Amino acid sequence: MAALEQQLFASGLPVEALMEKAALAVAERVRTGSAWRGRARRAGVLVLVGPGHNGGDGLVVARELHLAGWPVRIWCPWPRLKPLTEAHRRHAAWLGIAALEGEPDPADGALWIDALFGVGQTRRLDPALEQLLAHRQQQQPAQLLAIDVPSGLCSDSGRCLGDGAAVAHTTFCIGLRKQGLVQDAALPYVGRLRRIDLGLAATLLGSLPPSQLLGIGGAMAASDLGALPWPQIDPTAAKYGRGRLLVVAGSQTFRGAAILALSGASASGVGSLRAALPEAVAERLWLVQPHTVLQASLGSTAQGGLALGGLGAGALDRLDAVLLGPGLGAAAATAEARLWQAEQSFWDQLQAFPGLLVLDADGLNRLAASSGEPGEAPGILWLRGRGGPTWITPHRGEFNRLFPDLGDLQPLEAARQAAALACCSVLLKGARSVVAAADGRCWQLLKAWPGAARAGLGDVLAGFAAGVGGRALAAGADLEALPVLLAGAALAHAEAGGLVVRQQGEGAATPEAVAAALPTVRKVKKSAHLRAAQQH
Repeated sequence: MAALEQQLFASGLPVEALMEKAALAVAERVRTGSAWRGRARRAGVLVLVGPGHNGGDGLVVARELHLAGWPVRIWCPWPRLKPLTEAHRRHAAWLGIAALEGEPDPADGALWIDALFGVGQTRRLDPALEQLLAHRQQQQPAQLLAIDVPSGLCSDSGRCLGDGAAVAHTTFCIGLRKQGLVQDAALPYVGRLRRIDLGLAATLLGSLPPSQLLGIGGAMAASDLGALPWPQIDPTAAKYGRGRLLVVAGSQTFRGAAILALSGASASGVGSLRAALPEAVAERLWLVQPHTVLQASLGSTAQGGLALGGLGAGALDRLDAVLLGPGLGAAAATAEARLWQAEQSFWDQLQAFPGLLVLDADGLNRLAASSGEPGEAPGILWLRGRGGPTWITPHRGEFNRLFPDLGDLQPLEAARQAAALACCSVLLKGARSVVAAADGRCWQLLKAWPGAARAGLGDVLAGFAAGVGGRALAAGADLEALPVLLAGAALAHAEAGGLVVRQQGEGAATPEAVAAALPTVRKVKKSAHLRAAQQH
């Protein structure tokens, strides 16, 4: 956003004009916000004004609320301000807006508006200011609004720059969303994230690089899902022309994971679904998934995991996609090398497989445990040598085992580097999951539903994603579109969880319910997108 602003100013747009446009939009959002309007009209508003242009935004907001008849005060502990901000302070004084002489009382019943520091914060707050904001949250929780970025928070990483930051009920993000505000580390501070649209020119947005992080979902979930390049299947295609997927999942210990992964795959609409399962699940497959063809009934390792060595030559013939991993079970550390050797033939087939490979959960853990020369990362080298496109869908623990050198990075940068390093697409699951492609493209979910976070949902997501990818390859999709579809699968999965929570409550958001909602979500979202297109 800072780079786009510089282009705007270089084009001749005055800084004053952009500040006025942004701050007027924020003031309107504040003035019409039902969550705080009544209290603010009674107890007043206190605007915390910083020395830079974020402080100028706050002063314009203070001016507009004052002119609308709201009781407004300002507090600015800095004697020297940027010229434009200083001009707005003089005008506020001329209007008669009260200015506090000393530090505000954190127990003050007024609504606080944080306009201290905006985008580009690099230094921690003064300890006295950190303490004031901490006391404010303790004594008046959820009674603070932030302009652009809560003070004390890095707008790029989402991390606190010191021991704390402002905790906002709502953050009004100006122009583009700042990527730090949707990172997991920022969520306790940002509150509700509301974007202030500046009406940026299409030519300006077109200047952004292909690697620009794209937020998906949130208020735009309907149009985002509708605009995705979902597979366009030939209407005359039979089942084998609608995607052929093999799911290798489950174990003696984690039998349910196989059924959940198959449920997610079924929800994708894939035409031909096959499964290689542990014996205990295989013998009852026809009762719960009668449309799934049992390709192999596999035995167990000494540790109770699924023995992949039972999948012989030709196991991957005539397939568009393979999912490996949900509930396979991990081996004990002392048995990892022996297990890899016993499964080497199957892993060789997987590496040469020209279709889509989706690796999840213990599939990733077994790959991370593969043997190699000292100093090498054999799992990463194996991924680089794949003969077809690869998606990996780890949570952070699985990711760190496969990419130990990236363990200290924030999720966004970790996913980007892993995708480039391993030449695959990475879905790094979290409160705001990240999808990164090997070519630098990156997407991040803007909203998740904590009430739909429970064991087994990752199995559903892996199956659904593999089915979507298999359908895409069967339809002849461009390989460049595949990472976009992985992001779309993650978004649809999150929206399905939200749909169940909204309609039935958190307790109803079981993996089975989310899998059942996936086709509904895609149908509803597509219809909403088409209606919006027709209206325009």
